Amino acid sequence: MTYAAAKAVSSSSWRDYYQLCKPRVVMLMILTSAIGMLLAVPGMVPLHVLIIGNLGIALCAGSAAAINHLVDRHIDEKMARTFNRPLVQGRLAPRQAAWFALIIGCTGMFLLCVFINVLTAMLTLASLIGYAVVYTLFLKRTTPQNIVIGGIAGAAPPLLGWTAVTNEVHAHALLLVLIIFAWTPPHFWALAVHRRDEYAKADIPMLPVTHGIAYTKLHILLYTIMLCLVSLLPWFTGMFGWLYLLGAVVLGAGFMYWSLAMIFSKKPGVGMDTFRYSIVYLMALFVIMLLDHYLVATASITTPIL
Repeated sequence: MTYAAAKAVSSSSWRDYYQLCKPRVVMLMILTSAIGMLLAVPGMVPLHVLIIGNLGIALCAGSAAAINHLVDRHIDEKMARTFNRPLVQGRLAPRQAAWFALIIGCTGMFLLCVFINVLTAMLTLASLIGYAVVYTLFLKRTTPQNIVIGGIAGAAPPLLGWTAVTNEVHAHALLLVLIIFAWTPPHFWALAVHRRDEYAKADIPMLPVTHGIAYTKLHILLYTIMLCLVSLLPWFTGMFGWLYLLGAVVLGAGFMYWSLAMIFSKKPGVGMDTFRYSIVYLMALFVIMLLDHYLVATASITTPIL
């Protein structure tokens, strides 16, 4: 290590380790896992499960994110979106990132195994491996369908939250996973369209790079249609009531607007606008799930359609 690099590493702070965890992504994951917990039971979730369960899931998600930083550091230096990350700028050494990922990952697994249940711990571990190893090391570098296949790992948090409370895999929890799975491609491809040149420079086979922007925009629309249909399944199965139905339709209409804007609008930043809306969409949809769940539970309003 050069003197300049050693000096940069010695000046690393807690913020650099915090950035390794991709906090915004993890916060969205924890929102869905916490809501998954609350949806799993008609009443309140035990406080220790809510706190320790989400902490364990967050630590494992942060570990996976740190591994992603470590593996992708040579790619990150070629992209404007990621060139300022701690490993790229030398504020942290690869060894520091590796130890950090190992420590917080093991801590998260310990918390889940000891204080929650083994099922949740094993599903969380599978999700960690799916993102940090299968997606980051293999899918991202080999196929334009990387985000579709790899999206399974990213869709797991509401299932993890559900199993943390019930210690069982329920069909309703799998519906929540399916919604995030369908949401992931249009969410990420909108960003990939905006950053196409950077992915091409980094030699990452994202769909806009391998098949072109027009093809990707069409698939954003198709996946958005699928998402809108999938988002109605919890209402059709009686999992949620009228409030969720209204929210899903309105939010879905907004997503359809932006997916069509991707095709027809000439605005340069429409890809990022769509990407930002997709985040609002998922957050709002899960909050509406929670509101509907407690509205139904407290007012005894149930309207299942068999």
